[in-house]
Amino acid sequence: MLLDKICQVNDIKNIEEEDLYPLAEEIREFLIEKISVTGGHLGSNLGAVELTMALHLALNLPEDKIIWDVGHQSYTHKLLTGRKSGFENLRKYGGMSGFPKRKESDCDAFDTGHSSTSISAGLGLVKARDLKGEKYSVVAVIGDGSLTGGMAYEALNNAARLDTNYIIVLNDNNMSISENVGGVSRYLNNVRTADGYLDLRDGVYNTLKDMPKYGNQMVKFIRRAKNSFKQLVIPGMLFEDMGVTYLGPVDGHDIGQMVRVFNEAKRVKKAVLIHVLTQKGKGYLPAERHPARFHGAEPFEVETGLPTHPRTKANYTDIFSTVMTKLGQRDEKVVAITAAMPDGTGLKRFRNMYPERFFDVGIAEEHAVTFAAGLAAGGMKPIVAIYSSFLQRAYDQILHDVCIQNLPVIFAIDRAGLVGSDGETHQGIFDLSYLSSIPNMHIMAPKNKWELSDMMKYAVGFGAPIAVRYPRGEAYDGLKEHRAPIVYGKSEWIYEEKDICLLAVGGMVKVACQVREILKEKGYSCSLLNARFVKPIDEDAIVEAFAAHTLFVSMEENVASGGYGEKVRELLDRKESGKGLVSIAIPDEYVEHGNVDALRKEIGIDAETVAERIIAGYQNT
Repeated sequence: MLLDKICQVNDIKNIEEEDLYPLAEEIREFLIEKISVTGGHLGSNLGAVELTMALHLALNLPEDKIIWDVGHQSYTHKLLTGRKSGFENLRKYGGMSGFPKRKESDCDAFDTGHSSTSISAGLGLVKARDLKGEKYSVVAVIGDGSLTGGMAYEALNNAARLDTNYIIVLNDNNMSISENVGGVSRYLNNVRTADGYLDLRDGVYNTLKDMPKYGNQMVKFIRRAKNSFKQLVIPGMLFEDMGVTYLGPVDGHDIGQMVRVFNEAKRVKKAVLIHVLTQKGKGYLPAERHPARFHGAEPFEVETGLPTHPRTKANYTDIFSTVMTKLGQRDEKVVAITAAMPDGTGLKRFRNMYPERFFDVGIAEEHAVTFAAGLAAGGMKPIVAIYSSFLQRAYDQILHDVCIQNLPVIFAIDRAGLVGSDGETHQGIFDLSYLSSIPNMHIMAPKNKWELSDMMKYAVGFGAPIAVRYPRGEAYDGLKEHRAPIVYGKSEWIYEEKDICLLAVGGMVKVACQVREILKEKGYSCSLLNARFVKPIDEDAIVEAFAAHTLFVSMEENVASGGYGEKVRELLDRKESGKGLVSIAIPDEYVEHGNVDALRKEIGIDAETVAERIIAGYQNT
C-alpha cells in the first residue's frame, strides 16, 4: 500500500512520480471506507485529492502555510501530514476534527469552519511573514461557492495592493467563474509564468525605465497593449482588473500540471490566483451523481451510497419544509431566502413550487438579511432560513437594517443548540444571546414539531422582527395533547404541581420531561412551564408561580451569558422574591465536536446530571 508510506509531513515527496495517481486512488478508497462509518464531508474531499497532493509536492510544510477555506476539504491534507490513524475517531468526541485545527498539527496554519475567510487570513500571514523578514509561501484554497461571500472580495481588494508573493487557489468544481477557452489560454498562461518570460519581462521593463525621456512612456504603452490583448483571450479578467494575476483554468486532477503552475506562481511578486477545475465527488459514483447528499454525509453503505441508518421520523427541517409550502400556498406575499442552503434548510420544496418567490443569495448571509429587509419594506413577508451558527455573520444587518426599522422579517433559525460532529464553528449556542440584545427583536422556540408549525404561522402574521429557533435532528413528537394557541409573550403550562418549577426553552422541554420523571421517582414534586418566548419572557407566569414553588430551574441549550436563565435571574432579583434558581445552560465556552448526547453529558445538560443539580439546589434552599 502506497498510503502506508505516508507517515509524516512531506513523505509524499518520496513517492515515485508514476505512483502518484495510484496513491490518489488509494486515498479515495480510504476516505470512502472511513467516512462511510463515521460520516463526514465526502464529496468535497474526493474532488480535492490531486489538488491537495500537488500542493504538498510544491510546498514545504509546515514552513509554508495552507489555509483551507471552510476546511471541510482538508481530509487528504490530514492524511498527508501523518494523521491517518485519526480517521478511526473522525468527528467523535475527543477524536480528530473534521476541520483544520492548529492544536492538532503544525501543518494546520489557521482554524477554519465558516466560508470566505481564507483570503483574509492568508493576507494576514503574508504581512506577518514580510514584517518578520521570513520567506515562506502562503496559499489560500477557496471554493467557488465561498467566493460568493462578500468577505472574499474585500480580501481580494486588499490583496491586489501586494508587491510580494501570495497564492490563492480557486477550487472550482462547477466552472461557475470562467470556462476554459482552449489552447490560447493555456499557452498564454504557460508563457506568462515561465521562468524565461518572467526574467525577460522584468529585464525589458527595467531597461526601458532607465532610458531617458521616453522610457516610462514605452513601459506604459506595452502594459496597456498587453492588457488589451488579455481582455480578448484570457479568462479571469475580473481578477486581473482588480490587480490580481490570474492563471488558469488548470485541470484539478492533473498533478503534474498543478505542481508546475504552483511552482511558477511562487515567483510572482504579487497576489496570484490559480483557477483549478475539479469534480466534486470524483471517483465515487453516488457522490458524483448526488453531490449535495454527500456534502455532509451520514454513515452509508459503500456499495449503494444509501444511509446505513435511514431516518424513520421527520426532523425539524422536514417540518419546516412542509410548513413553508403551506404558507406559500396561503399567502402570495410569503417569500423565502437562504444563503446557499436550499437543501439543508428545507427550502427545496418551496423553491420547486414557487420559484419566483425563492431566493438563494449564495454564501452571503449579510446580504440575505438586508435583502429581506428591503423585501419587507416593499410589502412582502420574507422568511430567512439560515443555520444558527451562520446567522451570526449577519448580526449588524439584523440590528441596523431590520430591527431599527422594525421590519417584519421572519428568521427561521435551523441547527439551534448543539449540532455535534462539526464542532466549535457549527454549534448554534449563541443565538439567544446575540438576538436578545437587539431592541425590537422577538424570539420563540418550539417544544415539538406541532409547535414549530404553529409558531411559523404566528410569525408570518406578527408584523415585526421575529425569530423561530429549532434544533437539528429528529422532531420531538411528544406532548401532542398540549397545543395551546400561541399568544404574544406567553408561555404554556405542561404540568402544574409545586416545590420545583422547570422553565424549559424549546428542545429542552423534552429533557425537562425526562428530568421530571427522575425527580418524581425520588419523591420530588415538579411543575413544567414551556417558555415558548425567550424575548419577551413570560414574567406574569413566573411571578404567579412564586406562591407554589421554592426552586426555579431555567433550562436552555444556549450559553449562559445573555441567555434565558439570565433573564429569569434578573426577574427574581427585581421582584426580590427570595426564590432559588438553578440555571441549566451551556458553559460560556466553545464546545468541540462529538455526538450530541455525549456532548450534553459532558457539559452537564443531560437529564441525569440536571436532576442531580436540581436535587442539590433544592436541598440547599
